[in-house]
Amino acid sequence: MVPSAWTPAEIRTIRKLTTPYRIQEFLDLAGYSTESRYRCPREVLKERKAHCFDGAVFAAAMLGRLGYTPLIVDMQAVRDDDHVIAVFKKNGKYGAVAKSNFSGLRYREPIYRDVRELVMSYFESFYNTAREKTLRQFTAPLDLSRYPGYEFSETRMEEIGLKLSYLPVTKLMTPSQIRALLPVDDRSYKAGLLGSVKEGLFKP
Repeated sequence: MVPSAWTPAEIRTIRKLTTPYRIQEFLDLAGYSTESRYRCPREVLKERKAHCFDGAVFAAAMLGRLGYTPLIVDMQAVRDDDHVIAVFKKNGKYGAVAKSNFSGLRYREPIYRDVRELVMSYFESFYNTAREKTLRQFTAPLDLSRYPGYEFSETRMEEIGLKLSYLPVTKLMTPSQIRALLPVDDRSYKAGLLGSVKEGLFKP
């Protein structure tokens, strides 16, 4: 049977994650997973490994322990992987914690007026290996407190992943704006891939 509460050893590690940025630092030090399997927060803590979905759910769980609502948002793309972030609100402004294979798709300071403005801060850094800017829309925030025990259950992770596919979405651009997009320049492209795991890059 999977334990439904954190162990004393796990709590000792979790207690060090005292701010959103400390959570981000933990994810930055964790390895990037190229596997299709989901790791629940307990497994992320144990294995020190995650992809963006695992990382966002882990971050939301840790933010929940700090008193924030455990929210995730799925930023959806074309010809690319989606990117899931954990969203938090501080002093009336939104920020985010995230695990990514791209250097520019991680932490955001809580300075954004709403979720759309937060998501748009990722736009220029959200591209594929063909240098196409690929972000197109994002989901409404999903409150993970609706999924009791998700911190310890891969089955719950599957449920959360499926739910993201059915949430209302907000489109970011018109068709004419999309047609006018320019490719990513060489310097920005190389900067975004700094430290990336090649096996985990989407092949358009």
